[in-house]
Amino acid sequence: MYKNFEEIMKAAKSSGPYNLCVAAAEDKEVLKAVKLASDMGIVQPILIGDSDKIRAYCKDIDLNDYRLHAASSPEDAAGEAVKLVMNGTGDILMKGLVNTSVYMRAILNKEAGMRTDKLLSVLAVYEVPGYHKLIYATDSGINAAPDLSQKKDILNNALGAIKSMGITMPKVAALAANELVNPKIQATVDAKGLVDAVASGEIDSCIIEGPMAFDVVFSKYAAEHKGIDSQVSGDVDLLVFPNIETGNVLGKSWLHFNKAKWAGIVLGAKKPVILSSRSDTAQIKLNAIALACLSSKEA
Repeated sequence: MYKNFEEIMKAAKSSGPYNLCVAAAEDKEVLKAVKLASDMGIVQPILIGDSDKIRAYCKDIDLNDYRLHAASSPEDAAGEAVKLVMNGTGDILMKGLVNTSVYMRAILNKEAGMRTDKLLSVLAVYEVPGYHKLIYATDSGINAAPDLSQKKDILNNALGAIKSMGITMPKVAALAANELVNPKIQATVDAKGLVDAVASGEIDSCIIEGPMAFDVVFSKYAAEHKGIDSQVSGDVDLLVFPNIETGNVLGKSWLHFNKAKWAGIVLGAKKPVILSSRSDTAQIKLNAIALACLSSKEA
């Protein structure tokens, strides 16, 4: 169980270095994060893209230890980066100065990409002041309104990543507005469906409860006050969101009002994928690199 990103960094350093392939690496902010990870011994950078720009940026930030693969365009860079990860040269794929749609096309290419039969989903991780460990959450970035079948895939993706990081029996809460299953509120029906799927062995083992309201998830007092006997309340590891809006709003509220730290990675491909935003700081990108490295290990 990791309490904060500092512990994630230490764990990634002790188990690394990992080969990090950066698609269209001619992005100075991305390279700053790569340098931080390289200096810590977490990664060995493999930079793909405009070789002249990459060399110039690396010189500016004093990043010297890297391998360079020239590419004539962002499309070629994304394709080459995916190829390197797929042939075992790289362990992790990271987005540089390339449009997200181009990046994802390379990942999902039927012949040469990283697609599997799994649904792609985002695993977000938050270090929220006042909570005693990291909070994992899914899916707040790809699947807008997943049905029960998709939520099962999303949960399985997250459980695989979390278990690879040493949490052998994650405590999971399927979020909804309340704890009662109401056929008029699909989120409550789906939450109960996830609980049943775990009980039947359809989904990987975990301690899951749902539907659960937010107050019950994080307050043992609230659970007891409502007469709920919960193993998850006050000690949750993983939140399963009913839809993308819930995950997006909750995550951003933690960042804005609680000054939380966070990182996010994409799961469901053959290797972990970092889909960083241009607005992300070097520290957020570094958090994501370390998280992806740990989640790449076999559970």
